[in-house]
Amino acid sequence: MTTTSLATRPRLTGVGTAVTPASYTQREVLDAFGITDPKVRSVFLNSAIERRNLTLPAQDAHGVRTPESQGDLLDKHRALALEMGGEALRACLKEAGAELSDLRHLCCVTSTGLLTPGISALLIRELGIDRHCSRTDIVGMGCNAGLNALGVVAGWATAHPGELAVVLCVEACSAAYTVDSTMRTAVVNSLFGDGAAAVALLADESPAPSATGAEPPTVLKFASRVIPEAVDAMRYDWDRAQSRFSFFLDPQIPYVVGAHAEPVVDRLLAGTGLRRSDIRHWLVHSGGKKVIDAVVVNLGLTRHDVRHTVGVLRDHGNVSSGSFLFSYERLLEEGVARPGEYGVLMTMGPGSTIETALIRW
Repeated sequence: MTTTSLATRPRLTGVGTAVTPASYTQREVLDAFGITDPKVRSVFLNSAIERRNLTLPAQDAHGVRTPESQGDLLDKHRALALEMGGEALRACLKEAGAELSDLRHLCCVTSTGLLTPGISALLIRELGIDRHCSRTDIVGMGCNAGLNALGVVAGWATAHPGELAVVLCVEACSAAYTVDSTMRTAVVNSLFGDGAAAVALLADESPAPSATGAEPPTVLKFASRVIPEAVDAMRYDWDRAQSRFSFFLDPQIPYVVGAHAEPVVDRLLAGTGLRRSDIRHWLVHSGGKKVIDAVVVNLGLTRHDVRHTVGVLRDHGNVSSGSFLFSYERLLEEGVARPGEYGVLMTMGPGSTIETALIRW
């Protein structure tokens, strides 16, 4: 790929993240809901997660946290989405050296609640963003959706050179829980945490360093792989007993994802002249300990390659669509990426789907 061909490709000019204020250890979550079943507790305590940011139901007069109605959960989703989303967006723009007034396209991603109008419209009003800012909302695609959005917005940025776009992933996972002590919900309730992450994209011919001093990476290519035979492995169901949505994760999904990681990465690198060994930086979705292990084994990666992914899971749990951006932010903070190095972004989620992107510094 020549320098000329890369001139107007979109670059990732800034990133920002945010979480909700309260952080809990896994034992604190178990104790908060009075979960004593040894098998359920083992799922929580062997998750490789130390803490997560959550907004738990209020305690009643007896100190019991009672389940919230679906309406209350939607209210929580809206409130947390605007709070975290606004914080992550501002942090992203600051790192990109930009202002809210510079924003020309806002794409918001979420799977933890349904709002009409969507988060993008609410944030434009809340933050006073220019009313001519175009917007997109991607709802319900799950943990892979951050890269789906990045692909869409990269296309927008390329078609609008010099105009700033942002992908904002906002996941109020506290608003998508079914609180009980069953093994089905234990897998979900032990894993997810609240988080928001934003990344800015700009396509122009005058690359400028970010606020950290490093030249931002260029987005080169995307590749996807859908696994139709695993379409039911990750899904929202309506829990009639509790009158709310309940997320389901098949315990076999880590192995399914792992088995399909190699073909999609090979497709991503096809035609580039690159081999997997040429990729210096791997930024993988923090989908869970078994998911990370399966990807590592099937792609022949080292634990060092996924250190950011493991660290995000440890400190925040799975923050769904924005997880890979939490890892990307940690990589930038290390300051180890050098000009000419390549990175692969990878997410996975319902569909079942694996999404990838190739970037170059």
